[in-house]
Amino acid sequence: MSQPHRYFIINKPYDMVSQFKSSHKVRLLGELDFQFPEGIHAIGRLDNLSEGLLILTTNKKVTRLLFQGEIPHQRTYLVRVNYVVTPENLERLRSGVVIRITDGLDYQTPPCDVAIVGTPNLPPHQLVRPDIPHSWLRISLTEGKFHQVRKMVAAIGHPCRRLIRVSIEDLLLGDLPPGGVRELEEEEFFRLLKIKNRE
Repeated sequence: MSQPHRYFIINKPYDMVSQFKSSHKVRLLGELDFQFPEGIHAIGRLDNLSEGLLILTTNKKVTRLLFQGEIPHQRTYLVRVNYVVTPENLERLRSGVVIRITDGLDYQTPPCDVAIVGTPNLPPHQLVRPDIPHSWLRISLTEGKFHQVRKMVAAIGHPCRRLIRVSIEDLLLGDLPPGGVRELEEEEFFRLLKIKNRE
C-alpha cells in the first residue's frame, strides 16, 4: 500500500536554491533543519536570490495542476526596488511592459496588479543599500516567466534589490520565519491553492 502524499510550505531563505541536489556548490533545501520525506520536490521554484513561499510535496501531479492547467493561478510578491517609483511608472507596470525572455525574444507582459506598500517588518539584507532611495511594491500576476518580476521592474528603471513571494492564491507565507517549514493537510493544501485533487 502506497504512503499518503505529504504537503509543506517553507520560507525559502536568500542564497538557497529550490533543489535538494545540485552539481554546483550551492546551499540546498536539505540544509534546512527539517527531516523531509523521501520523494519530496519543490513546486514553482524561486531562484537563489529570491525568498519566500515555496511549496514542497511528494505528489508529482501538483505541478501540472497548479502551473500547467487551463486556469492560471495568482502569485503575489513583495519587491524592494531602487529609487522612488512614480505614478507613471506604476501605471506602466500595471499595463504591461516589454521584457526579454529566453531565446532572445521580446515579450509584452499582460496587465497585473501593482501597488506601492509600506516597508515590511523584515531582517536586514545584504543586497540592500540604505543610502539609495527605494520603494516597496506588491505585485500580483498569474504567470512566471524566467526572472519575470525582476525584468519587469528593471524595464521601468528600478533594479530589484529584494524579491519575496508571499502567496500563491490563498496559500500565504504568513509569519513563517526564513528557513521555517509548515506541513499542511491535503484537503487544506488543495483548497487554498484552488486546485482540484484529481487522480
